[in-house]
Amino acid sequence: MQKGSIKVQTENIFPIIKKFLYSDHEIFLRELISNAVDATQKLSTLASLGKYKDELGDLTIHVELDKAKRTLTVKDRGIGMNAEEIDKYINQIAFSSAEEFIKKYKGKSEADRNALIGHFGLGFYSSFMVSEKVEIISKTYRKSGANKAVRWECDGSPEYTMEESGRKERGTDVILHIHEESTEFLEEQQILEILRKYCKFLPVPIQFGMEKRYEKVEGEKDKDGNDKYETVEQPRIINNTHPLWTQKPSGLKDEDYRKFYTELYPLNFEEPLFHIHLNVDYPFNLTGILYFPRVRKNIDVQRDKIQLYCNQVFVTDSVEGIVPDFLTLLHGVIDSPDIPLNVSRSFLQSDSNVKKISSHIMKKVADKLEELFKGERTDFEKKWEDIKVFIQYGMISEPKFYERAEKFALFRNLDGKCFTFEEYRQYIEKIQKDKDGKLIYLYTTDPLDQHSFIESARNRGYDVLEMTGLLDNHFINTLEQKFENSQFVRVDADTVDKLIRKEDAAPSKLSEEDKKKLEPIFNRQVDEKQYRVVVEDLGEDDLPVLITQPEFMRRMKDMSRLGGHEMMGELPGFYNLVVNANHPLVSDILNEKDEGRQAEMARQVTDLARLAQNLLKGEELTRFIQRSVKFVGN
Repeated sequence: MQKGSIKVQTENIFPIIKKFLYSDHEIFLRELISNAVDATQKLSTLASLGKYKDELGDLTIHVELDKAKRTLTVKDRGIGMNAEEIDKYINQIAFSSAEEFIKKYKGKSEADRNALIGHFGLGFYSSFMVSEKVEIISKTYRKSGANKAVRWECDGSPEYTMEESGRKERGTDVILHIHEESTEFLEEQQILEILRKYCKFLPVPIQFGMEKRYEKVEGEKDKDGNDKYETVEQPRIINNTHPLWTQKPSGLKDEDYRKFYTELYPLNFEEPLFHIHLNVDYPFNLTGILYFPRVRKNIDVQRDKIQLYCNQVFVTDSVEGIVPDFLTLLHGVIDSPDIPLNVSRSFLQSDSNVKKISSHIMKKVADKLEELFKGERTDFEKKWEDIKVFIQYGMISEPKFYERAEKFALFRNLDGKCFTFEEYRQYIEKIQKDKDGKLIYLYTTDPLDQHSFIESARNRGYDVLEMTGLLDNHFINTLEQKFENSQFVRVDADTVDKLIRKEDAAPSKLSEEDKKKLEPIFNRQVDEKQYRVVVEDLGEDDLPVLITQPEFMRRMKDMSRLGGHEMMGELPGFYNLVVNANHPLVSDILNEKDEGRQAEMARQVTDLARLAQNLLKGEELTRFIQRSVKFVGN
């Protein structure tokens, strides 16, 4: 028997491992199984090179739980280790300047301390977070030389024992004697959930216990003549060893991608819109499949859906900062050996390889969208309402993506017709300019509430865009910064005749003096702190009174609500009360000699305008209804 001390530069390393090194204790199982997979794959590689000539046999990795003995065991039939290799890889931790580490990481966050794991090769030692004792029983694949089986044991102190073992087969067993403070890792369901989380797509089969399934008994019927089924117990294999992203896209069908989406998200019953298969081998290695899902109104619930892997080992599903922010709305898998397995997110976000991967993914997404637009525009337009949130988010947040996306981003008008930005500019260039030659983009955010304004605009031959999406308010601000000599105006932000004055507009039916007489009549009907009365020459078919809200004020309120800042939303709005000088009823009000009757008429048409904008409520609404009944009776 050999006795000794594990060679680290400080005896404080084990308390650090046990309490501070990992942000998530369940990672220990991922680390042990990753080591087992590595050992198995190395043996397969040696066999393929002719350096191992025996039968490989069953290479399944076994995870065994014994609650009575308080042990959790990971078994593999990989290359194994001899005493010399255990001394090299286990007893001499690849750990330079441990004292410096302690000084550097003392008091730091767990996420930052996590960066040590991969850098110093301490994956195996994560097992001491949950164990009071760890055993290794191993036998090397080698047939000659130092090939005796060996047993190693350590109780979480720097002291260990190592002796010969009676093990006959190659491979390694790592036996964890679970600490009384970590008994949750003796529960079958807990271990099963960890395995499914981290090991779902590892390239070597992993078995954890047995499972029961109902299978049809071929050629047998029950007493009622129905197919007979029986309960069959079989090994519970955790993982799919050949996930779809590891296969060549040329050999796959759309149905394969849909099935894999169901495998990734078994509780998501909506099919994705389409997918992108990533397969890059230069200047870095990257594979993966990204899906465009149907986005709900709350985009925040869509995040944390892209699963990040390193050589089929799950790393994280929190990929903010690793992929462009707008692509965190996508679903799917990204796998790259160039993404470190055991590092903090802050390290990943600053890693140069990760940044290159992030840029490449953004490029591939842009390529795919442009390809779909050019090749299948009709289908692209049908999907526009579902995918526009991705595209708009990307154009708002990523200038490089904007440059690509402006070729296929679309406007949709109220007739349901879609235009690219350039197509729409040409479409409205001759009909929607203000007196200074600025191009006016009219839009609606609610076709029902803003119907009267929409009709007024369309009756004059103007076009109105439908901008009812989740990000449209933010998107409009971005477009105004990009579009030259242009302005976006909601249809109820001002009267279109004021914005876009036609040369053949009807002359005013009232003199300037009469218009000035109207202002005090209507000023008395509203709160002057909230409304400004303006008299304009509109069409006879337009309403006698309209209420508009200045575009800047309205947009500020909308943006504050979207950003979660309710201050602007709580402030009273400021509106224009637009009196139509060309409406016959307005002339009647002006010419009414009875001041009481005149005020009542002005009040009624004012409240009608307020009602149309949902600004009439409570007592004022009750009085309006009573007044309306009175008017009908007369």
